[in-house]
Amino acid sequence: MNRTTLLLLISFCLLFFSTIYATANDKTRPYEEIYPEVGYKTVEDALDDFEQHFKQKLKLPLRVPPIGFTHHFGRFNDLDGDINDSFEVTFINDQLSENHYKIDVRPIKNSIPIREKLVIKTFELKNGIVATYMTISGFYVLVFERDDWQYMLSIDKRVSDKITPETLLDIANSIGY
Repeated sequence: MNRTTLLLLISFCLLFFSTIYATANDKTRPYEEIYPEVGYKTVEDALDDFEQHFKQKLKLPLRVPPIGFTHHFGRFNDLDGDINDSFEVTFINDQLSENHYKIDVRPIKNSIPIREKLVIKTFELKNGIVATYMTISGFYVLVFERDDWQYMLSIDKRVSDKITPETLLDIANSIGY
């Protein structure tokens, strides 16, 4: 074997074994570390920030989808001087990525417009409010307005066999109990 071939073989072996070692030792960081880095905190703390900012109480649903979650985080998005300010709660499962549910709330005056081509169906909540069920990039979303807020309840499409539109309606109807 000539010297060039030997060096090439050694380089390949080092690269191959260092890649295997790095892959074996790569551990995903826990959500408790990742989510706070992008502005998430406890739901209670984020809700308090949101309510203080808008000087108004926010009612949240008492129910959650009947699937398992390992974590829940909240975030108050204070952007652009109220134009895009919103409150977000995310429920996730670090073992089952499809178990992902979100609640987004923003003032009606800054609501996200509903694009008709995304609408699947409309429903009526128990209090007479019309709710729109639609699809948005990997999620089914129930959108409705209540008490000066636009609510968006989003569930990952991969669990739509377990979490139906009626389940999201039950969750929406649990606000204010």
